[in-house]
Amino acid sequence: MRFTPDSDAEDLRATVRAFLDKHLPVDVVFAELRGDRGWDPAVWRRFAGELGVVALDVPEELGGAGAGIRELAVVAEELGRVPSRLPWFSTAVLGVGVLTACDDAGDLLPGLLTGDTTATLAYLEDPAGWDPAAVATVAEPGADSWRLTGTKTLVVEGATADLLLVVARAGDELGLFAVHSIAGGLTRTPLDALDLNRQLARIDMARVAARRIAVGRDLAALVAGVLDRAVVALAAEQLGGAAAALDASVAYAAERLQFGRPIGTFQAIKHRCADMALQVEAARSAVAWATACADEAPEDLPAAVAVAGMTCGAAYRWVAGENVQVHGGIGFTWEHPAHLHLRRAATDAVLFGDEAAHRERLLAATGVTKRGAC
Repeated sequence: MRFTPDSDAEDLRATVRAFLDKHLPVDVVFAELRGDRGWDPAVWRRFAGELGVVALDVPEELGGAGAGIRELAVVAEELGRVPSRLPWFSTAVLGVGVLTACDDAGDLLPGLLTGDTTATLAYLEDPAGWDPAAVATVAEPGADSWRLTGTKTLVVEGATADLLLVVARAGDELGLFAVHSIAGGLTRTPLDALDLNRQLARIDMARVAARRIAVGRDLAALVAGVLDRAVVALAAEQLGGAAAALDASVAYAAERLQFGRPIGTFQAIKHRCADMALQVEAARSAVAWATACADEAPEDLPAAVAVAGMTCGAAYRWVAGENVQVHGGIGFTWEHPAHLHLRRAATDAVLFGDEAAHRERLLAATGVTKRGAC
């Protein structure tokens, strides 16, 4: 089992980092916070189409690069270093991820792969977690299309995506349906989130016209697989964010002077930075195991996904907080970018389960029963 990216993946990392450094410096990321749509469509089309980062793990016969989740994780990690508004996670990880698993969706992919359109997956109805048996959104056949009625919440980029991929109940089975953003009866409400660059939304549908993409008893497993993939990608993004926060702390500790010497020479700051480095390396190991399992050992994937979700979320939140502390007073200001990582880490915690949920999943995957359970 290979745990490290190969040379092609490292070349991809260098390309993505150079693009982000050029097109998404800190001042642009701050500007995204104030925009309604957030990102620059021209930058997104170049990022998606010219760099091919949306098509990475799409099969070649569908127009993709045919790479694996390791390469996907490389892009996620680099995007984590720059917590911008680019809709890569919603489009490449969630939208394209579910479409490539369906047989009747090939015509929807080209626009997504080139960056001309964006997409997201609307599956969650209870913020507490995904339960296929509790899906209440209803799909009914109409004269010219299916009609969806129901509500979804915590939809990543749900208020801006051109295409919503909605999980709904069709009779006694689950189905996946495509809804265009201009459909009548569709109401998209942005939710208040700490991270202004990771927009979440509530989706209300009142007999909204939809196209059926897939239906059947295997759909719950299909969605679960996409969510596993999303947890791994999010963990890689959190690793990138934690690493960037650590780098910022070390750089500041080397240049900030107190009592005539860099603050990095003081034991308290040394210990903080060392502890941050330990958290980052733990997250790196968790991501490496999860990506290796996804590509080579799917039987171990449930445990690896749980470890990645649990480890990387906690590491990012803690390191982002320590980064603010190392920077002192300036780290608490709006003008300094330290809060961007703190906000992103907090918002990530509501996606795909919290640490307790991942811990429960790890116990289940390893056959461990909670103490006191019968």
